[in-house]
Amino acid sequence: MKIYIDLVLFLNFAFDFILLLTVSLVLKRNVSLKKITLGALTGSLTILVLFVPFTTITLFILKIILSIIIVMITYGIKDIKYILTNLFYFYITSIILGGFMYYLNIEFSYKNIGMIFYHKGMGVNYIFILIASPIILYIYTKEMKKLKEINTLNYKVDVYLKNKKIIRLNGFLDTGNTLIEPYKKRKVIITNSKEIASYINENNFFLVPYETVSGSGLLKCIKVDKLYIEGLGIRNDIVIGLTKEEIRRNGIDCILNYLLLEDKK
Repeated sequence: MKIYIDLVLFLNFAFDFILLLTVSLVLKRNVSLKKITLGALTGSLTILVLFVPFTTITLFILKIILSIIIVMITYGIKDIKYILTNLFYFYITSIILGGFMYYLNIEFSYKNIGMIFYHKGMGVNYIFILIASPIILYIYTKEMKKLKEINTLNYKVDVYLKNKKIIRLNGFLDTGNTLIEPYKKRKVIITNSKEIASYINENNFFLVPYETVSGSGLLKCIKVDKLYIEGLGIRNDIVIGLTKEEIRRNGIDCILNYLLLEDKK
């Protein structure tokens, strides 16, 4: 079997460059393309070490050391946590890309009859790999950013009712909710919780006017003993408004008031 060293070096450089660039975008590292290129070049040259007959354990340890060197060259050295975070995302991104490439190679290169697989001689070519890799990693980067944004706006909320009952809700800090009740200027959080609805009766609620793009109306609100919002602490200056509309976020049952961020600052 012939191995073209120049092709191996080029492909490895291209993959390392894409991986390092993706990690830089996901973690928002302020790194120049020059450093990313230098890191990728280091990675492509170190591939030559893999042709040396090492034992499995030695080769494994050597790969880890080389990946640490690549990460340190690209993103610099601040502290251990910084290096480990960069290294972790470098590995995760590599696994995701490698998994997709393996899947595509299996799909195009093998055919099965029942549980029997055989090679049909149509491997994924290098040009296709280089085209597909940035697309896969672009989708990964976009989804990772979306996930990080969602996680930073999710809060666990404990509602302490007057009857000493505690209701636990999953809250989302929404920029669209800046509703303030006009009586005591308290912030309103909105929920469609059935437990909160069952607590409301004719004597313990008041109405708060609201306006949205789709119209206006009156929102049933209650004052509770207190709320504990994870990351924001205990709050007594908040009322809860009940809506019958569906909250269109998976696992979320209350919309927090975005003005809570001002209090956090």
